[in-house]
Amino acid sequence: MIWANGDGAGLSVAETDIGRIGALICGENTNPLARYAMIAQGEQIHISSYPPIWPTHDPSANDRYDLASAIRIRAGAHSFEAKAFNVVAAARLDHTVFDVLEKLGDEALRIVKESPKGVSMILGPSGVPIAEVTADEDQLLIETIDLEACVMPKQFHDVVGYYNRFDIFSLSVNRKNLCPAEFEGMGARAMNFEQLEVSVLDSEATPH
Repeated sequence: MIWANGDGAGLSVAETDIGRIGALICGENTNPLARYAMIAQGEQIHISSYPPIWPTHDPSANDRYDLASAIRIRAGAHSFEAKAFNVVAAARLDHTVFDVLEKLGDEALRIVKESPKGVSMILGPSGVPIAEVTADEDQLLIETIDLEACVMPKQFHDVVGYYNRFDIFSLSVNRKNLCPAEFEGMGARAMNFEQLEVSVLDSEATPH
């Protein structure tokens, strides 16, 4: 997996047969502007994905990063503010990962094994979890939801409706497909990230 800066072209909510679905990854769920952009598009189901652990400090330290607590805070805040369901999926480490890390030494293995784990859950529009599983074993988290439950809470508190001050606050989202480089002159062409990826894949698939 490779992470890199992209653009806002994909910061959109998908219209599906089961509702309007949006998604953010890990720390993006801490970005209030990104979250507000999803809420403003009428998001009904939010998907949050997280890593299995986040070992920023020694697990025995008082200032260790408690990933499960951080997830609960972020997920609850977004569900409550969006009045939407939030499906949280945290990855899990199994023995195959430990077998690999063991080759790096006992200390590396200890840190990974003892670091606070993530948590997977489903939260309702009130911000309260309605289903939750631990990271101790592989499990399927299944829950029936009713999107009509998103309506009444917005009558009390709609941050993209009557409970906002559009005369004071505004948010602008750049949806333009950005390019790695802009060329000028004869034969110049611009290639966005998606086109560049397709070009690279086609090149790799072509026999040399």
